[in-house]
Amino acid sequence: MCELCFMWMTAAAFCPPLCCQDTTPDEMLSAVMAAVLRDVGLSPNKLGDVCVGNVLQPGAGALMARVAHFLSGFPDAVPVYTVNRQCSSGLQALFNIAGAIRTGSIDMGLACGVESMSLRSIGSPGDVSSRLMDNEKARDCIIPMGITSENVAERFGVSREKQDAFAFNSQQKASRAQKMGLFDQEIVPVTTKFVDDEGKERVVTVTRDDGIRPGTTLAGLSKLRPAFKPDGSTTAGNSSQVSDGAAAVLVGRRSAVEACGLPVLGVLRGSAVVGVPPDVMGIGPAYAIPAALELAGELHRTMKSSETRKLGIPMEKVNPNGGAIALGHPLGCTGARQVVTLLNELKRRGKRAYGVVSMCIGTGMGAAAVFEYPGP
Repeated sequence: MCELCFMWMTAAAFCPPLCCQDTTPDEMLSAVMAAVLRDVGLSPNKLGDVCVGNVLQPGAGALMARVAHFLSGFPDAVPVYTVNRQCSSGLQALFNIAGAIRTGSIDMGLACGVESMSLRSIGSPGDVSSRLMDNEKARDCIIPMGITSENVAERFGVSREKQDAFAFNSQQKASRAQKMGLFDQEIVPVTTKFVDDEGKERVVTVTRDDGIRPGTTLAGLSKLRPAFKPDGSTTAGNSSQVSDGAAAVLVGRRSAVEACGLPVLGVLRGSAVVGVPPDVMGIGPAYAIPAALELAGELHRTMKSSETRKLGIPMEKVNPNGGAIALGHPLGCTGARQVVTLLNELKRRGKRAYGVVSMCIGTGMGAAAVFEYPGP
């Protein structure tokens, strides 16, 4: 069996809504696609395929991805396609490239994710049968995400205080990591234009995530109103923010990686996608993580997973540099961005180590992947 190695990864800065809301996803995607290959000095001709995760663009962004492909300077001979598995689309892109390598179709590929939630909202479910309303599970697929959050809180006893504490910790962790420069290596500066409040066009270069709020306090979070139900517990402060961003991960067969003289940052050891009830889709990681660990073989005996309440890992090991509440969740991008952040963090620890990437998925699923950093 081939060993899948992750050579180099990068993510565009998650664009702040005020100054980058007009930046198109193809521009963000192009920035990270070009940067990954530039960083390692690899010709795009070495890529057997490119897969891009996207949720909100028409047709899962197939046209957008090909445009970004050419804006990045890739030749037309290198193919590209898109995939939409909602919140895990960026991770699914990685699974797809990994699968193509395993089957021998390609030796090396680029897995990406991109989303502009400023330019395109979740909104309409699209063209669906009128019979949807007659089937309970089908009907639950269109429950707003905020309501599914309320369902999870009610059914599993997650209090407002616990949610606010988790949000506070996310902001504190991300703020500390940003001040220490931990994100600098994985962020590609994006130069873009925007129209300010006075109607003037300005040019700005985004070099850091602007969603992080270092001044967040528990007292401030406790004063926010519920966002989805009058008597609910989900607020703007303990939810993931609206964000834009892109990320890219270079993946290859070990023999191909070694032949190109590229550094190895990680190895994919196991992955899984599972289904859960759509009205409580937030529980997806609690089921996907054990499944991924089981597929990772002997690792499941030595690793604990990262769903804090059901699977019992210490909070300090969950999102050590902050999560979506502080960093945002650009739907199609997040899965790829998490891999970027995880493997860079494992590398900083300087020894052989393992980590898990996971997320819940709209309509009731969860995805997870287990990675090994092989050590220096």
